[in-house]
Amino acid sequence: AEPRAHRQKIAALPHFSSFALAGDLAKEPIGWGQLCATHPEDCDVGKLEPASIPLSKESWATLNRINSLVNDTIEQVSDLEHYGMIEWWAYPDDGKGDCEDLQLLKRRMLMQTGMPRQSLMMTVVRDNHDEGHAVLLVRSDHGDFILDSRTSVIKPWRNTGYKFIKRQSQEDPNIWVYFGNESDSLITSSAPN
Repeated sequence: AEPRAHRQKIAALPHFSSFALAGDLAKEPIGWGQLCATHPEDCDVGKLEPASIPLSKESWATLNRINSLVNDTIEQVSDLEHYGMIEWWAYPDDGKGDCEDLQLLKRRMLMQTGMPRQSLMMTVVRDNHDEGHAVLLVRSDHGDFILDSRTSVIKPWRNTGYKFIKRQSQEDPNIWVYFGNESDSLITSSAPN
């Protein structure tokens, strides 16, 4: 069970974050193309209108519940250990997976709750050891937040310590975009009138 202090934090909505700007077009990760071949329903969606999740106590609790549930129940193993390959994107249906597999599962589960696909973007970052890592960027009306396999604490994207490389576009999950320049990529959101 979660410590009581953590449960209380989850009930409170986060402060406004910032939005990560999209930059130039980027090449999709190799694993995304492979996932599309095995799960075409994830890729054959057509053009979408950008959307954000209205952040309420209920939607924030759902994000936290699913992030923690997946992190706590899926055994984290490398693709090499699991599949004998350096990179393989798959749903962790057998209870095992690496960072992108956990994020794919979170994304699928959140879409099943009614959250819009285009607000849940697979994202590639460099961690503090300069190694590649996958997270799920959630676009909300409170800014962009990160679901991560390394922690059950959902953080504003700017507070992760990661270097953000590229993510899915909101309009088409098969189009990937780099993050905007550091000087351009911080837009502080403001409270709605």
